[in-house]
Amino acid sequence: MEEPEPRWEGKATAELKTTAPDQIWPLLEDFCGIHKWFPHLDTSYQVEGEKGKPGLTRYCANNPGESGVTWAKEKLLTMDPVQRCFSYEVVDNNMGFNSYAATIKVLPVDGGGCRIEWSFASGPMEGWRSDDLGSFIDSCLQFMAKKMEAAIKNGDGSSCG
Repeated sequence: MEEPEPRWEGKATAELKTTAPDQIWPLLEDFCGIHKWFPHLDTSYQVEGEKGKPGLTRYCANNPGESGVTWAKEKLLTMDPVQRCFSYEVVDNNMGFNSYAATIKVLPVDGGGCRIEWSFASGPMEGWRSDDLGSFIDSCLQFMAKKMEAAIKNGDGSSCG
């Protein structure tokens, strides 16, 4: 009998001390607007499904560099605006993601700020270690949190559909 593949699991968090959950949530709830916040991502658009509903699939890609375009198709699995969380899975990609799924939550913290939690599970990725993936997710989340907080502070935090 074949051994099941090990799963890589992890969680990254970013705390935004001056930004409320209700300010951050609309930016993340815009599933196809991830390119506005995620580092090195130049485009993200709807491929199929209905906005904000499970089954919505987005295509995300960067501009071609020396190694060419890297891309992923990601499907929304759940969207809960009351709990301010959603989950998605990578359904196709050229970056080595293997059975990758994630849940992103926006939680209140004392003092009026919020915390973004990004938990993930993935099959092993060729050329990566589990710690590499965790570090990548964490650095992306920290970048996103700073960019979203700055946009809100500058009055440019609108999401668009």
